[in-house]
Amino acid sequence: MSIGLIGTKIGMTREFMETGQSVPVTVIKVEKGRVLDVITKDKRGYNAIKVGFFKLKNSKLSKQMKGYFAKKNTEPKKILKEFRLENSEQYKEGNELGLEIFKDQKFVDVRSKTIGKGFAGVMKRWNFGGLRASHGVSVSHRSHGSTGQRQDPGKVFKGKKMAGHMGDKLRTMLNLEIVKSDLDNNLLYLKGSIPGGKNSTVLLRGSIKNISRKTIKEKHDAKVKAAAAKKGKK
Repeated sequence: MSIGLIGTKIGMTREFMETGQSVPVTVIKVEKGRVLDVITKDKRGYNAIKVGFFKLKNSKLSKQMKGYFAKKNTEPKKILKEFRLENSEQYKEGNELGLEIFKDQKFVDVRSKTIGKGFAGVMKRWNFGGLRASHGVSVSHRSHGSTGQRQDPGKVFKGKKMAGHMGDKLRTMLNLEIVKSDLDNNLLYLKGSIPGGKNSTVLLRGSIKNISRKTIKEKHDAKVKAAAAKKGKK
């Protein structure tokens, strides 16, 4: 697993490329993380670092956490996250991690919570077709129909698609393109939309897949190069 960062979703806007192309982007305010603990194989059987994000008032801490942060001699952090690494020796307690860790990355993976929709029926939640809309069906036009079987097994199986709480689930989106990175303001511009509403917390990490896909800029450069080569042949 690679090191990640936690940020806040500010909202969506668009970026204009050199070609004049309009690209929809999601803007994320990335929080700087502080290394609180370096975990080694000798200590716990695996290599990792524990990173803290977002400042927190001392009054909001439990006694145990007050003692923990006092021992580490650092300001309290709201979110603590462990990242497993092959080589954790290169990090030291107190080190700060920012947007620079995505310096050579073109794509990132994003994990955040979807917007909660409350209690929803099967047509909205699972895209059921519903029953017939004629007069022959009485009061149950949008119902899910039969849910069980016969006397054997005589129960509703777990995981059956039924009405219930919709949204408010953690979801991961892979291979989102980094359109722009603003190091001065700690802002990251990602192509397209990501789960969650404004001000929701977002986990960012380097893409875990090997991607051969070209970025928007690379596609444009390839087109320009091809056009120049074609013109040269003529």
